[in-house]
Amino acid sequence: MGVIMAPVVGSGCTPAWMALVANFIGPQRYRRGRGHEAGAFYAAQPRPQGGGNSYPLLYSQLTYLLFFHFMKKPLFKLFLLLFAAGTAVAAPRPKPALKPVAVDSAALYRAYADSVNGTFHYQQGHITLPGAVGELTVPRGFRYLDSTQSGYVLHKLWHNPPQENLGMLFPENVGPLSEANWAYIVHYDPMGYVKDDDADDINYEELMEGMQKETEEENPERTAAGYEAMHLLGWGAKPYYDKQQHTLHWAKLLRFGSSLDETLNYNVRILGRKGVLIFNAVGEPTLLPQMKASIPGLLANVTFTKGQQYSDYSPDIDEVAAYSIGGLVAGKVLAKVGFFAIILKFWKLGLLALGGAWAAIKRFFGFGAKES
Repeated sequence: MGVIMAPVVGSGCTPAWMALVANFIGPQRYRRGRGHEAGAFYAAQPRPQGGGNSYPLLYSQLTYLLFFHFMKKPLFKLFLLLFAAGTAVAAPRPKPALKPVAVDSAALYRAYADSVNGTFHYQQGHITLPGAVGELTVPRGFRYLDSTQSGYVLHKLWHNPPQENLGMLFPENVGPLSEANWAYIVHYDPMGYVKDDDADDINYEELMEGMQKETEEENPERTAAGYEAMHLLGWGAKPYYDKQQHTLHWAKLLRFGSSLDETLNYNVRILGRKGVLIFNAVGEPTLLPQMKASIPGLLANVTFTKGQQYSDYSPDIDEVAAYSIGGLVAGKVLAKVGFFAIILKFWKLGLLALGGAWAAIKRFFGFGAKES
């Protein structure tokens, strides 16, 4: 028979809690029935030497006595009922199932684009182009992005192969990921001195036909290299050459792959003593008036450094380029500056439907767990 020994509370007297129980139950009831048995068991226990008492307690019996006694009390029964009801009320309720929430992809894109656009450091005023090949005073309404940041835009954001550049010119209210964005991508090709003797003799309609044929013939090579086929639709703006300033500009309309969307490519060439400064702008055809209106301000604020201008050419020591004005327009130089790669992957809002753009947005906002 297992007996749990109660701690000694006092010496030579009944513990206070035992006396309290006896008072509640009553002396007669404590000495009768179960109480009497417990008392007899207590009396039979040996006393410790040196005085004092030990009080072994049958907890199970005492609990029974207390419960049996209080169950006869109406208030105790009411307390049990209220306690049971309170426990039932306090029981945790199952959480309602979460309802799926529609994601506003356009709003997410705008937040993502604004955050990325805000990380770039633009410059105004006078700019010496890398390599000191030329100088640029940023035209009114534009801002300049240096070559390092432009390389990030071209490679990381617009998904072009890494390539050299001299920077980019963005309209003031436009960033690399803005809707309907566009910018001038600046390059330099040290091809030599471009003679302009043929400028007045070029038939641009015939030139366009030849360019369209050549473009289609080169498509197998482009697709084999992993690029989409390119289709030249015609002029967006016919070529114009300024003999006084030695500047050339024109625009072409193109399509890529099986897409029906048209792309506008505006080209600007500034001729120098040993090469050509190249400004390429790519965007939607609706941007043509805006691009065209920017040409005068651009040409008035770009120049070669002293000693490297077109008029500084020396036939005795300087090389002559293999391309004439017609060759520049025909695009022979474009492959050398990686233009086809640039235009191929130009970023615009319509790319939201593509996995790459959506994945970038999800990474930015922390959406999407890794799939096993």
